[in-house]
Amino acid sequence: MRMRRKPNLEPRLEKCAAVLLEEPAEYRGRWRDSFGDYASVHVELGCGKGRFTADAAESAPEVLLVAVERDPSALVMAMELALSRDLHNVRFILGDVNMLGEVFAPGEVGRIYLNFPDPWPKSRDAKLRLTAPNFLRRYASVLEGGGELQFKTDNTPLFDWSLGQFSAEGWALHSVTHDLHASGLVGILTGYEAKFVSQGLKINRLVAGRNESTKTLADGEVPRLRNASLCDARGYEESVETNAKKKEERS
Repeated sequence: MRMRRKPNLEPRLEKCAAVLLEEPAEYRGRWRDSFGDYASVHVELGCGKGRFTADAAESAPEVLLVAVERDPSALVMAMELALSRDLHNVRFILGDVNMLGEVFAPGEVGRIYLNFPDPWPKSRDAKLRLTAPNFLRRYASVLEGGGELQFKTDNTPLFDWSLGQFSAEGWALHSVTHDLHASGLVGILTGYEAKFVSQGLKINRLVAGRNESTKTLADGEVPRLRNASLCDARGYEESVETNAKKKEERS
């Protein structure tokens, strides 16, 4: 289920032309100096309505933040928020993770944010999880040496499964927690996260660093995922219910 198409979407998208990149691949290899003189390039995958995007861009004006979102109705809301706050260091792409290699050169990205992706609880769908090996290698291929990926989710089975994937793919893990906000709010929150925390849900978070051992797309065949259901750690129905709530929030 996708977000309901917003009224007057096309005119609203046109008004956001200053931050919406129609041909992002044109900037491949030259992101840092195409829109100013930035110290680093950060990428947010699945920015949704843009609360995290705007706050992250505002907190680090020396960084160019590129936000990627595949739903135009969510994207236009994120862009409107960024423009309303007069943020100059953020750009938006209508697309998804499969574009990464076309849009960013190897080693061009300093950090990737992956916040609350769909868990895809069934084993047969495990390859669609954004922490599956085929995606982890895409991230590693565009991250610089020492670059990092920050991952947050409320879905503990997905998080625990992802820990194994990161380790197997050679990432260096740190700041791993199953209850990020146990002692008070930490860092920049997404819209989902703020609501989940208000409901008493625990947030899982990790930081994965790219190093010499981290596998990239150049490392050959990606391992097949077997017996990858998330049902053992949390009931399938509960996983589906959590995912449905997220989709409802988008509408």
